[in-house]
Amino acid sequence: MKAKILRLLRERDGYISGQEICEKLAVSRTAVWKAVGQMKEEGYVIEAVQNKGYRLSEVPDLVTREEIVSRLETEWAGRPTVFLEKTDSTNNEAKRLAEAGASHGTLVVAEFQEAGKGRRGRSWASQRGTGIWMTILLKPEFPPAQAAMLTLVAAMAVADGIQEVTGLHAGIKWPNDIVLSGKKVCGILTEMSAEPDYINHVVIGIGINANIREFSEELREKATSLLLERGRAVSRAAVIVAVWKAFERYYEKFLKTADLSLLRMAYEERLLNKGEAVSVLDPKGNWSGIAKGIDENGHLLVEAEGRTRAVDSGEVSVRGVYGYV
Repeated sequence: MKAKILRLLRERDGYISGQEICEKLAVSRTAVWKAVGQMKEEGYVIEAVQNKGYRLSEVPDLVTREEIVSRLETEWAGRPTVFLEKTDSTNNEAKRLAEAGASHGTLVVAEFQEAGKGRRGRSWASQRGTGIWMTILLKPEFPPAQAAMLTLVAAMAVADGIQEVTGLHAGIKWPNDIVLSGKKVCGILTEMSAEPDYINHVVIGIGINANIREFSEELREKATSLLLERGRAVSRAAVIVAVWKAFERYYEKFLKTADLSLLRMAYEERLLNKGEAVSVLDPKGNWSGIAKGIDENGHLLVEAEGRTRAVDSGEVSVRGVYGYV
């Protein structure tokens, strides 16, 4: 009920009467009074004026199920939303929920991860109260070979969500690192459970450095946060809902062709590698070339020695010749 009351308060510029809330939600005045009291304890500043009603005047940087749901503008992404104060990793939790029968679009958000994961088995630091750690569960009907492209779809959504909330133009380092000022601000990890010709489920984990003020010496040169780039804190819940609004839109386009042919141009507009010299770190032998963009399957097209080769992110890593990007 708190999520519904928050939505009503957000939608109203001025005051909304307790009676109107009761009628819209079919609850008692006492239930509304108790819910408002709980929200005040959580940090919401809600004015209550006799004969006028309630007005939301200040919102804390909370990442809770109620705060997220009250802001959602999606049809299915984030519906339902599961919030955890602590978990091992949101990807692991989403996979457990999938095995228990959770539906397509279920979103898992955690305030803290004890064992956050990055690509290639790397760990991901998850500072409490400063970052966005979340995973969406998908149950698509296209073949397993298509699932890897969802990582690029998610990267586009994160870049859009960040720009919508902060105004910062985020770029993408192929395939899915989100970059501001040449430094990584977000990582994305996609994992799949599948049979040879059938996907059981896909989970896409996203970690965004939101309100982190300082990084370790080891990370300082290659990581940044929205707060450091923007100069002030950001509402994490606002970023979360903006990301999934964008993701839902891009995902629906992706489903029309089950590839990136309809999204390729939009992706390349944010692709920092395009036109740049890159070093391909291939187990069979490193090589360098000029990145030309992506193909409809999300492979990076790299021109070297007079021919263009399609690079698969599942097999190799790409670095800038002169730095991270």
